[in-house]
Amino acid sequence: MAGGGASDPAGAATPDPLEARVAQFVDRGSAALAAFPELGRRLAEFPKLIVQAGDGRGLSAFVLLLFISAALALAVERLVAVLFGGLRARLGARVAATPGPAALLPIGAILALDLVGVAAVWFVSYGAIGIWFSRGVGQDKLAAAVLAGIFAWRLYMLAFRFVLRPGLASARLAAMDDGEAAALYRRIALIVLLIVVLRIVIRLLIATATPAEAIAAGQILVTCLVLSFVFWMAARSRVAVGRWLAGLATAQNSLAGRLGAHWLTVAAPPFLALGLTQIYGAVVARYTVPNAVLLTLNALIALILFQTLARYLTRPRPAAVPEFAEGEPAAGPPADTAAKAAPRGFTDVVIRCIRTAILLAIMVFVAQSWIVDVFALVDEQGWRTLARSSLATAVTLFLAFVAWELVDFFTRATPAAASDVAAAGEGGGGSGSRLATMLPLLRVVLAITIGVLALLVVLSEMGVNIAPLLAGASVFGLALSFGSQALVRDIVSGIFYLSDDAFRIGEYIDCGKAKGSVEGFTLRSIRLRHQNGQVHTIPFGQLGQITNFSRDWATVKFNLRFKRDTDLEKLRKTVKKIGDQMQADPEFANDFIAPLRMQGVADILDNALLVRFKFTVKPIQPSYVQRVAVKTMVTTFPTVGIEFADSMVAVQTMGAGGDQAAAAAASSAQNRSRAELALSTEAGQ
Repeated sequence: MAGGGASDPAGAATPDPLEARVAQFVDRGSAALAAFPELGRRLAEFPKLIVQAGDGRGLSAFVLLLFISAALALAVERLVAVLFGGLRARLGARVAATPGPAALLPIGAILALDLVGVAAVWFVSYGAIGIWFSRGVGQDKLAAAVLAGIFAWRLYMLAFRFVLRPGLASARLAAMDDGEAAALYRRIALIVLLIVVLRIVIRLLIATATPAEAIAAGQILVTCLVLSFVFWMAARSRVAVGRWLAGLATAQNSLAGRLGAHWLTVAAPPFLALGLTQIYGAVVARYTVPNAVLLTLNALIALILFQTLARYLTRPRPAAVPEFAEGEPAAGPPADTAAKAAPRGFTDVVIRCIRTAILLAIMVFVAQSWIVDVFALVDEQGWRTLARSSLATAVTLFLAFVAWELVDFFTRATPAAASDVAAAGEGGGGSGSRLATMLPLLRVVLAITIGVLALLVVLSEMGVNIAPLLAGASVFGLALSFGSQALVRDIVSGIFYLSDDAFRIGEYIDCGKAKGSVEGFTLRSIRLRHQNGQVHTIPFGQLGQITNFSRDWATVKFNLRFKRDTDLEKLRKTVKKIGDQMQADPEFANDFIAPLRMQGVADILDNALLVRFKFTVKPIQPSYVQRVAVKTMVTTFPTVGIEFADSMVAVQTMGAGGDQAAAAAASSAQNRSRAELALSTEAGQ
């Protein structure tokens, strides 16, 4: 019986850790809620405790000295702002007039003036501590905490003043007007001041040996108050902050732009989660949670402020507006100019790299705060070991990112517009440089190289043996070369075509299978854009012989038929005059190498003289130049008495068989006319 009543340790159920934590949280939460009356009683005792800790100084004298100290500190900051108001306005005008990174100098000068004001607050606050609150009693410690909090408040608001600039629109980095900037700045200042005051109250509760349940109740109350004010500020400033955050995106229709415009919907759940985390830390007596929450918020604010500065420094320069006479309507910028996005400069690359480095550093600090201090997943020693092993990986990935940003900047090519290709006609467009033609291939090769090297280094730092991977990659490459001979032929042929400089981006070529302007290519194929808009993609291995119509120069020869009695000397002089006029025309001045001239009589026909003309131009738009030349000749020749021949043949018959002779003559004239047309077409080509 005794043995049957004994409990079996092996059969006992193991308690669930999560269930135990939930039960502990519920018990402590109930105790914290029940401690609100005790919290009220402790807060009511603060005046009496301050008097007791005054060492003879009364409450009224303490409050008066503290008020004078705080008011004097804020007044000195305001006085400094007024004294430097004119200089600040001039620097703001320089900020507005200076584009790009050069604006950092006046922006930094304005920030230095703000720092002078904050330094004045520090000097007055700590001077008052040294003069009136240096005895070391409880009152003096409270006064030191309050004055230090005021200095921290003004120093913290310096970051928001840096981007909002209330009252100084010319130096404002955020996209909002004066009223919105001033209202948002006041609301943020109120919330930050509230947080500073409430943190001082919590420290007073801890210093006066308040029960842990009452301290937890106080932290719950503080969190609820701060969240309420934050959501109030967000609701009142929703439009202004949305415009600000939407302006941080490079394109308004991008995902970042849409998220910025609807920032309140996106930000409400994370802020609520941080508040609940703070309440959880207060209930379970984890006093490191508030520090982690503040660190996370500060990191988020720092990223937003840095992105605001970066966006301001890389903003597109305003287009020059032409001056108009009085009363003349001003025209807007051209539609094509307004539609084109400003190209990304080297400043953008540097800022992207700096932003990535800052983001990595912030992620490390925030992760350490939550993993080590809050959740206690690892201890300090374990975190240092983990950080040390991950440092090489992070540095490698960051260097790979920087290398790719540099490669992307220096190898980015702008493809020819379809309209330019269409306008160029069969002659093709302008020829790009050989470097511009090689950039796409170089870009792909460097991207693959950077990616493979970064992957191998990361795997090696993670403890993976990369020797089998290299051997396997070699075997795979050998198998690919044998199994995909067509692919290898295309790639090798493309390399030789490019090394022979057979074509460049924008040139018009004929490869037998198709013709068109070179629009781009990959490792294995070329993309041709026909003048009618069709796109031909042809593997390099199938190109064969290439005829390039866009190199060096193009000579155009064409024939025209004139009447048999045409004065050839007059025709030659008239054509020479037309050629000189076209060569002097600004539209064609840079295209002509040899002007339009009459080459001579190509053939003497029954009813016409077949005369050949010739000119040499750059291979940009020879067909267009020929059309303009023929049009000018058609309009000019009748004014000087030069007439073109017609296809009519006069036939006079006598006697019988006249109808048959006329028919034979007409057929012969028609065949001759066809032959002349074919000869003229061949000469024009």
